[in-house]
Amino acid sequence: MTAPYRTSWLLLAFQLPAQPGYLRVKIWRRLQDVGAVSFRNALYLLPASESAMEDFEWILREVRAGGGDGAVFESQLVDRAGDEVLRALFDSAREEDYRGLTEELRSLTEGLERRRARAAGTELATELARIHRRLAEIEAMDFFNANGRESVHALLRKLEQRLPAPQAEEAVKTVISKGELRGRTWVTRAHVQVDRMASAWLVRRWIDPDATFKFVAERQYRPLHNEVRFDMYEAEYTHDGERCTFEVMLDLIGEKDEALEAIGEIVHDLDLKDHKYEREETAGVGQLLAGIAATHEHDDERLQRSAMLFDDLYRSFQRTRH
Repeated sequence: MTAPYRTSWLLLAFQLPAQPGYLRVKIWRRLQDVGAVSFRNALYLLPASESAMEDFEWILREVRAGGGDGAVFESQLVDRAGDEVLRALFDSAREEDYRGLTEELRSLTEGLERRRARAAGTELATELARIHRRLAEIEAMDFFNANGRESVHALLRKLEQRLPAPQAEEAVKTVISKGELRGRTWVTRAHVQVDRMASAWLVRRWIDPDATFKFVAERQYRPLHNEVRFDMYEAEYTHDGERCTFEVMLDLIGEKDEALEAIGEIVHDLDLKDHKYEREETAGVGQLLAGIAATHEHDDERLQRSAMLFDDLYRSFQRTRH
């Protein structure tokens, strides 16, 4: 099942007077707060919805109250590939937000480890509450399930384990053994990118040869019978601390495979963007996967094409090893 790809867009066009200068900053901040992105410095965009229309109407009212003028349009692109370009603008903005939170959480973790402290309960609880609030704000603007959310949630879970009871949240997560993972429906977020492409390939080649895949738009999807979630919120298999989903799922293989570990290092750096391994192949693989995402609209097509790439990459690493 593949999510629909045709998107309706709201476009806000406006002009502001030269003075007062603060008005431009005020409107810009309002646009940031609702998650709008700029397209070629001329239009601001949101995916069409009643709440988005209300947001733009309020901003337009402020523009006019300040002596400017503008209009809101609703439109669909004729070229469906253009939808992917616009979605990428939103994903890029949210990925930057998630990276900021990830860096904050890593810094907080390093600070605790340097002090060799379990936690200063009240201080840590205050910081985590602030980050939770900011995360909720970002998720509300994450219209297309950008990469990075799982890393933030995983790091939050790690830090919450340091909180003394009853402040710590008990996160109940069922992990299924490899022996039970046959003939399953594997569910992940629509518009698959690097980590989901690689993880799906790993599932089909090493874990569940009879796997079928299902792509959903929901942020908090509840699995049906025989479904297993990966690389999404509260999934059975997703980011764990500073490991991407592919690295987590390598644990299911049960034996050391240097070729798979090399691929895991590439996927890690492309997904988390922390330059941990800096393999020379990473940039090229990233370009090829980006090309697959840009030229194939449907998720099942992306999985099929990326599987060929990962097959070739795996064989290449095997030859290098021997």
